[in-house]
Amino acid sequence: MTGRVLELRVHGVSNTPPDELLGLLPEPGEPAPQPWLVAGDEVTGFYRCPEPGPAPRPEPEPGPEPDEPVVVEAYSWGRLTSGARTARDVERALWTVLLPFTIANVALHARPEIPADPTREGWSGRAGIAGWLIRLFCLSLTGTLVLAATGIGVDLVGWQCVDRTCLGRVPGPWEFLGHGWWSEGAHALAVGLLVPLALIALVGLLSWRTYQYEAEMPVGPGVVPPVGVPLVNPLQDPTFWCGEGQLRRAAVLHLCTGTVIAAAVPLGAVLVMDPPQGPRVALAVLTVALLVLPVAVAVVALGRPYLTRRGGHTPLGPYSAMVVVSALGGLAGTFVLLLLPDGPAGIPLAELRPPPGCLAAPDTPGCLVDRSLPGYDGVIAGWGVGQLFLLIAIGAVSRSGRRALVVPAGAGIALLAGGAWLAGWLPGPVPPPEGLDLWMLVAPAVALAGVGLLLPRAVPVDPPGAGHDGLAWGGRGPLLIAGVGWLLGVAYCAGLLYWVGNRLNPTDVVAVAPPVPVTWAGLVFAASLPVVLGTAVHAGLLFARLRHQEYLRLSTPGRGLSAHDLRRCRDVSTFRALHRLVGEHAIRLVGRCGAALIVLAALGCAAASSGTRPHRMPESGWTVLVDAANGAGDRLLGWLPVVVAALGLLVYRNDTVRRSVGVVWDIGTFWPRAAHPFAPPSYAERAVPELQTRTAGLLALPEDDPRRVTGIILSGHSQGAVLCAAVVLQLPARWRRRVWFFSYGCQLTRLYGRVFPAYFGPRRLPVLADALTDPHGRTGWTNFWRETDPLGWPVTGARREVTVRDPEGLHPTGGEVVDPPIRNHGGYPESPEFLVERDRVAGLLRRCVPSPREGVG
Repeated sequence: MTGRVLELRVHGVSNTPPDELLGLLPEPGEPAPQPWLVAGDEVTGFYRCPEPGPAPRPEPEPGPEPDEPVVVEAYSWGRLTSGARTARDVERALWTVLLPFTIANVALHARPEIPADPTREGWSGRAGIAGWLIRLFCLSLTGTLVLAATGIGVDLVGWQCVDRTCLGRVPGPWEFLGHGWWSEGAHALAVGLLVPLALIALVGLLSWRTYQYEAEMPVGPGVVPPVGVPLVNPLQDPTFWCGEGQLRRAAVLHLCTGTVIAAAVPLGAVLVMDPPQGPRVALAVLTVALLVLPVAVAVVALGRPYLTRRGGHTPLGPYSAMVVVSALGGLAGTFVLLLLPDGPAGIPLAELRPPPGCLAAPDTPGCLVDRSLPGYDGVIAGWGVGQLFLLIAIGAVSRSGRRALVVPAGAGIALLAGGAWLAGWLPGPVPPPEGLDLWMLVAPAVALAGVGLLLPRAVPVDPPGAGHDGLAWGGRGPLLIAGVGWLLGVAYCAGLLYWVGNRLNPTDVVAVAPPVPVTWAGLVFAASLPVVLGTAVHAGLLFARLRHQEYLRLSTPGRGLSAHDLRRCRDVSTFRALHRLVGEHAIRLVGRCGAALIVLAALGCAAASSGTRPHRMPESGWTVLVDAANGAGDRLLGWLPVVVAALGLLVYRNDTVRRSVGVVWDIGTFWPRAAHPFAPPSYAERAVPELQTRTAGLLALPEDDPRRVTGIILSGHSQGAVLCAAVVLQLPARWRRRVWFFSYGCQLTRLYGRVFPAYFGPRRLPVLADALTDPHGRTGWTNFWRETDPLGWPVTGARREVTVRDPEGLHPTGGEVVDPPIRNHGGYPESPEFLVERDRVAGLLRRCVPSPREGVG
């Protein structure tokens, strides 16, 4: 016997059970055999078929000893993201509420250019500037969530809901805020500030409980490549999948910045309405300085090695303690200022706050139409406009380099100058014309900044024959991905504010009014639904045309097909059309839809800056339509977080939903949390080190160990192929020579290669093939694909492409009475092409002979 070969199978997003991965089938009248757990645990485990009992050994025949059959081992990682009905299903479903953070985190990895060596990423290059902007945008997303929670606790409850009848509609004992000492001055605002602080503590705790993912590191003899090996692909960085230090440092900055934002809303309103005098000035100045310091440190640190590098000997670093102390000190000063009685200067807060009785008598003097906390509407609108400029800057720099930052930066500075001019803060001989408002400047400034997205590409053009069909979205991928996360986050927060405000209002009287930007968000959300519906209709028409083309190709006249065969041709053409739709048109359709939604959001930001609600317009025929759209959008936004959380729960419990929706989720949670620490944990941060440890550990066993294997076939299906590719790039060269890579149902070119070109693009994917090439020039990589597989395509980096026939025939053959199934994305290991190729590769791994002629198998 020349040696034993192990096929290590890794499933994809469908979370195939270990018994199905191993092909265990029950015998007639017998219970289904159960796979054996040989390594790992119930969450992530390595399984093998149960070994049969001892049998009498036959007499050895003369001649060479036969080869031992390939041992199949299955690695199950699905419970990292899904799993069975466990007690943590609800907790995992709540992670879907943080989906905006997940999408924004993916944008960091979608940059067209990322240096392979993380020490070379800095502000002097395109990758460093784009990474800093993306991390800054992720920090602003945390601020968006905190601002929404502050709006609920400080504005809706602490400021507007002053009537005991209104407070009685709030869950909990909140009636005390409507009378006595608590109803005076800004005391109720201090109590309402506890709501965003509780949310910050909850998110921080949820993130802290998942740090063990980033703490996972490969262990064993020779598992990690030696220090000093030059890096060609970022996935070769030994610290890429173990970034606990980076995550903890980023979490501290996000938590402290969120605390500062929550405290700044009520503090800023009180300081403007009631300017401090005497001893209060010193306390106010000290509090403001303490609150500004963490934000300033965070803005600078997001672009420094303190946060750009995954590793780190100390979990937090020297700046973390300073940031924490400063934020807590500013928060304490905020509470003191809010609990002090009204000062002698400014307008008494009681005159600006809605008086009690507005619920029963809305016409009471002081019951203003806009009851929001003074300045809160402007903060929300300005925050959204700032995020929009950040997105444009991200897209411009990613596409055209750091010089393109001049255009959006100049437009933003011009907008700030225009706002200061309108406010009278800039002395000048020409006063602003009467009737000119800030919102009239926002739209031209955004349009001017958008010119930076049209500058020529600085990213190298894909080489001919790369098989990737071009860079996704013209190099603007980070903009589009982060923009989708932004739209979803704004929709969540606006819906939450509307939902809470609606619960505080009786059916016939409006006692609590949500902020003005929330109403515009509802209108934009209603306007975006036709865009999404139009994209779906366009995709449906494309699918019908592609299906007709494939049917004509299959049912060519002269083949003598029966009526049964023609019906089967229609079935096969459906899957082939889906294969082409996803591979050739999906990215373009998503780009057009995302661009249209971002344009609508930009118009909504300009409208929200006006300070007026959508229904305040002259009576006309459009008024009813606008009011209806606005109301429908607000209601849909109110239920959006609940619907997404319910969908997330179904993803973990329903296989059908998981195969359709879970693809997006598993792609998002594949990447490490290098940009947003509050995104759901990356399953790859545990799966890749475990696969690396298992592979190197089995290959390093001594020859007399019965568990030793001569070679390993890393067999990855769909997303499992991406995990295997990451493992190969992490393995030392001494083990890669004894590893062969099987990829099937693989998206390394049409999806990952286009959206994440810095890792799998036409200039980085050949690194994977080179890593699998031994000194004799043999490349150990075979890719299998089907024309009926919507998620599997050829991979140009693989030196051997095997086209798997599907179905095996249009009608039953060999005495069978059932049509051969259309397997599309599954069943690759059972295909004859796979079995033949595996036997061929097993022979090469056993004998280490040169590979045969490369080509299509």
